[in-house]
Order: sequence, then structure tokens, then C-alpha cells
Amino acid sequence: MTGRGVAFSGDPYTPGVGTWSYRVELYDLDLDYRVETNRLDGVAVITAVAVVDLDRIDLGLSKLKASKVKVDGARPARVSQSSHVLSVRPPSPIPAGQRFTVRVEYGGRPGPRRSTWGPLGWEELADGVLTASQPIGSSTWFPCNDRPEDKAAYRIRVAVEEGYTVAASGRLIERTSRSGRSSWLYEQDAPTSAYLATVQIGHYTVRSSRGPVPVDRYHPAELRARVDEDFARLPDMIGFFARVFGPYPFSRYAVVVTEDELEIPLEAQAMAIFGANHVDGRHGSDRLIAHELAHQWFGNSVGVKAWRDIWLNEGFACYAEWLWSEERGGPSADALAREHHRMLAAAPQDLVVADPGPVAMFDDRVYKRGALTLHALRLTIGDAAFFEVLRTWTAAHRHGSADTAAFTAHAAAVAGRPLAPLFAAWLHATPLPPLP
Repeated sequence: MTGRGVAFSGDPYTPGVGTWSYRVELYDLDLDYRVETNRLDGVAVITAVAVVDLDRIDLGLSKLKASKVKVDGARPARVSQSSHVLSVRPPSPIPAGQRFTVRVEYGGRPGPRRSTWGPLGWEELADGVLTASQPIGSSTWFPCNDRPEDKAAYRIRVAVEEGYTVAASGRLIERTSRSGRSSWLYEQDAPTSAYLATVQIGHYTVRSSRGPVPVDRYHPAELRARVDEDFARLPDMIGFFARVFGPYPFSRYAVVVTEDELEIPLEAQAMAIFGANHVDGRHGSDRLIAHELAHQWFGNSVGVKAWRDIWLNEGFACYAEWLWSEERGGPSADALAREHHRMLAAAPQDLVVADPGPVAMFDDRVYKRGALTLHALRLTIGDAAFFEVLRTWTAAHRHGSADTAAFTAHAAAVAGRPLAPLFAAWLHATPLPPLP
């Protein structure tokens, strides 16, 4: 089987985006960005392995123009570019199983791409940049295979004007300055979906704390007091989640607070991004902080094979909010579950959690009913088995991808009892079941 005609056959929720015809091992990105003029020039070296015989390599690239492309150091037979796809025909077909590299020089004025879910990707702030890429926005700043199951390592170097700070995926390796510009190099070895790769740029103070999981905080200097207060419980939160979900899956964690206000916080690999409006110095965003942290286990380390399985990300992160509330002496998970059950009972009963469709995949009912599914499981099998399900789930699929069928089978195996009727009612039918 060849790559001809099948190169862009990714997720059915995001047609025309992503491919299973190759898998990426490493994105090596060298980016030069001018904040004042919003100009991005980049060189991407992508190391991948062909899954099928490839006579065409398709990469997502939006808003930016490729100027030079090489495949394994040679000129390709043909290069074409549409609004969101860079198509490259190698000099000769690449056999299945063979490793290859694609080097792309590209540039332009980056900006969000339109989507069913609103603008996605590279976004200018008042004085800086954020990337908000879920589910298909990464192509606005680097050529990529924007499919959630295709995870890779990253090496990201970003040069910006002196005075700006860059936070990016992974561990900071070096920072250098020359001729009024600073260069920041980050490396992320843990397998990472393209939508979770990130670059954040701003006038940030950077402070790091030691501990079992080092935490880096990036924020405007004037927000220091509020950030310190609102994130003071973060080490305890990490420790608690490690007990109930299993060990934290990355080497460190980063929190970015932008000068701008943001509609919602964002998760990235080993990072969460909050707006200035999310820090009030009174722990008003504890729920959001817990939610984004929980995604490091559910969504980032254990990713989804396909976007229809989004409840495995959002339902679990929502349930983590309820667990943290209970841990801190607030309303119990059971009380919160019953409150949200009453709210969902009054909402339309027209959504299938395990396959909500692209328009509804970020519907709050997916989040809350996904969390209620977990609570129903907990009530059915008991606390000991329930938390064993969660810990063994994150261990079994650490830095991988999974789907709903895998989770339901896993839960039944750990519980030692059939659970098909429970999951059929909660995940595959539209009427809201009663809690057990």
C-alpha cells in the first residue's frame, strides 16, 4: 500500500488534518520571532518513520509560506502548498519502516486559523504571544502532523527581542543573548502530541521552586503577590494527584500567567497557561488550577487516539476538580456529582459522551457527564478498586494514547466484574442515567 491518496486520512472530527501514513519521532524547530512586527521565520527539521510506502508527505502548515524544502538532504520531486497543507513528493518513494527527514524553511505573519471551535493557534497578546492549539492549531507556527495519536519529542529554539521571556515545551537547556536578541532553547523528550507543543512569549518574571516535581512560574512582575497566593497549594495538589492518579508523568511543571485576560486557561505538555483574570490572590481559580494540572495525567501523558474520545481528557480532569475540593475540605466529590447530575437532568439529552461529534466535543456536558461516569464507576466498584483503576490506567498508557473501549475493558478487568451495562448507559446512550 502506498501513501498516494491516503496521506491525509486523519481524525474524522478534523477532516483534512493529520495523517497515519507516517509517524514523527522528533520536531527540531529553530524559530526567529519579531514581536513588534509579528514576523516569524522558522526552520523545521522533522524526523519521521514511514508507516506505508510513501510517495507523498503531507504536513499541516497554515498562514505561513514554505520557501525551501528538502527530504533527506535532497530536493523533492515536487512541492505544493494550499491554505493548510504542505505537500512534498520525495525524490523517490520512501519504503514503509524507513526513517526520513524533512527540512522546511518557512515564514510569514502568523495568526490563528479559523475552525469549528473558533480561532486556533498562534495568537498575539498585547505585548507577546500565546499558542492555543487544541485541536488543530499547531500548523499556525510549525509544519506538523496535527493528529493527537502521533506523539514526538521536541527541540525548540526561539529567538526574540531582548527583554522578552520565552516559555516553551520541555526543559530550558540554554539562554543566550547577542545583538539585542535573546535565544531560548527547550527540549521535551516525553512523547508529545502536536497540539500540546507550545511557545509563550511575554515580559515575564521567572521563578522556579524545588521539590519532588520542580515548578517554574512565568508571570508579569506586578502579579507576583497574587500568583504566589493562588499557586501556593500547587505542590500539595501535585502530591495529592500523584497519590490518586499515580506518579506525575513529567520531569517538571510550568505555569504561565499572561498580562492579558484569557477566556479560559489552557493546558500544554507539562505546562498550564492562565490569564491575569484567573489570579485574584484569594484562590478563586483553585478549580481551574486542579483541572489543568490533572490534564498532565489525562490528556497529555495518556492521550486520546481520536477526538471522539475527548471525555477521557475532560471528564477525568473535571472529576479531578471534585476530588481536590473534597481533599481541601470543600464539597465532597459525591455532593458535587449530585449537584451536576441535577443540572444535567435539566439540560437537553441529545449527546453521546463517547462520540459527541466535532461540534459538541467541547460541550460542557461532555465534561460533566464524563466526570459523572467516573463517579458512577466509583460508586459501583468501591473506592479501592476505583483508584486502582485510575493508577493502573495511567501506568499502562503512560506517554501513549488510548480510547474509550480500552478504558472500559481496563476498568472491568481491574474491578473483576462485568461493567458493560454501566458504560453503555453512561457513555453510549443519550438519556442521563440515575447515579447508582
